[in-house]
Amino acid sequence: MQGAATPPPPSHASARAAPAASPRRETPDRDRLAQRIDAALPQTQCRRCGYADCRHYAQAIAAGEADIDRCPPGGAEGVRRLAAITGRAPRPVAVACGAEGPRALAVIDEAWCIGCTLCIQACPVDCIVGTSKAMHTVIDAQCTGCGLCVPACPVDCIQMRAVTGAHTGWAAWSAAQAGAARARHEQRRRRLERQAHEDDERLRAAGARAAASTPAPAPAPAPAGSPTPSTAGAFTRADARQAAAADPRRATVAAALARARERLQPRPADED
Repeated sequence: MQGAATPPPPSHASARAAPAASPRRETPDRDRLAQRIDAALPQTQCRRCGYADCRHYAQAIAAGEADIDRCPPGGAEGVRRLAAITGRAPRPVAVACGAEGPRALAVIDEAWCIGCTLCIQACPVDCIVGTSKAMHTVIDAQCTGCGLCVPACPVDCIQMRAVTGAHTGWAAWSAAQAGAARARHEQRRRRLERQAHEDDERLRAAGARAAASTPAPAPAPAPAGSPTPSTAGAFTRADARQAAAADPRRATVAAALARARERLQPRPADED
């Protein structure tokens, strides 16, 4: 799998967009192919392929958007498995993605750990435990050797140590381990989605409470000389002159309004 000395994983900014956000439409055949490819990947979720996780890399291969040589943890054997599924020719692991090597485990130096929880947030399989301002530790049996926790640590207290000797690629990793890693990664994804939904609901509820407790703004006072609803029907030339004196710019409009209202007044019947 991944060696002890590996290049840092691609950043979120440089990682390719996940197919879920792409205009590409999945078809039943392509989806089935992506599932077969995903099942053949080691599920380290290391992002060295340039995608968000193994599933997104599998979808990109199925769509013809990625080569089959971008998974160093799977190594040469992994490329051969992908070639058999896709019908493409085997090729060496892409140098830009890293080199095939022994599987490594993350080891935290307890004396230097400051309990920042950043490594916990970076771990794609939730194999690091600890609380804020308390020492963290790695569950060795669940660590995939992805190395994503190393650049996340602000005090450089995490190291990757090779634990499989000369065994590399699929020789250093089993299908059972891959299946367990996939299950933990999917569980983590669902947990993060649930937390994001709950956070959104709390924000909406807080906004609704704030809106309900805020008194409605008082209406702005009417300009001097403006008719009020109770006197609008009785607006006369005298009112127009008063409004004009208060605001000369309103004189023309006020006078026209007064003339119109006078024309609408009923005329008294002529006396015989």
